[in-house]
Amino acid sequence: MKIGYQIYSARQDAERDLKGTLKALRKMGYDGVELAGLYGYTAGQFKEALDEAGIPAISAHVPLKDICADMFKTISDYKLLGCRYIAVPYTDADCRPGGKNFADTLKQIWRFGRLCREAGIQLLYHNHDFEFVTVSGMYGLDFIYAAVDEDILKTEIDTCWVKYAGEDPAAYVLSYTGRAPIVHLKDFVGEKGEKSPYALIGMKDDAAKPGEISFEFRPVGYGCQDFKAITAAAEKAGAGWVVVEQDESVGRTPLEAAKMSIDYLKSIGI
Repeated sequence: MKIGYQIYSARQDAERDLKGTLKALRKMGYDGVELAGLYGYTAGQFKEALDEAGIPAISAHVPLKDICADMFKTISDYKLLGCRYIAVPYTDADCRPGGKNFADTLKQIWRFGRLCREAGIQLLYHNHDFEFVTVSGMYGLDFIYAAVDEDILKTEIDTCWVKYAGEDPAAYVLSYTGRAPIVHLKDFVGEKGEKSPYALIGMKDDAAKPGEISFEFRPVGYGCQDFKAITAAAEKAGAGWVVVEQDESVGRTPLEAAKMSIDYLKSIGI
């Protein structure tokens, strides 16, 4: 498996100095990057920065509302960037499993996934913990994957949110063997409590309640996750890439955390 890095984790660095950030990640040993926005650059300008740094874009997180605004432009831009995958990264409360617009979400995913397939791109769905609600007797996340054909939609399992939801990340990855080309590696400390950690990353969470946040995102290998088991499961499931993501870095810069993460993964043989 190759090791990628979700640039969202170092978004302030990328906004200030995109080329320098990409070069730093390449120097650390990352094989590729996953995008989350273009920071004001055109797709062509961003591709020039990638080429200059010598690091490819393997995939991109694109909000569903942006996808639906112009599906063809989305495909054109990210194909120009060289992305083999596009992932739906997050949905608003009404569009999530159990929400009033969930059926429309599935239709949009199906339509866009068909267009992606025709263009030689694979559509993925990236989970949080809020998909782990029951819909028709199964988790909402499983319902999404059951409702959309495997060749149209594959998984991008975020192992942090799987564990935060109360499931075993390694076992969950294995349950999608053959449908898991990219697995997100994200570490943390803390348990599900009174308030969601979404507040830490500026995401709206309608389920959040007042209370202390005893939660912290950590570099890979420095939290509660068993990454030896998770990476073994990812490999067995057929993943070609594992992607490091750390939504917020506390006590160190994002790039310092990125270095700690890849050094840890190298130390366990990835």
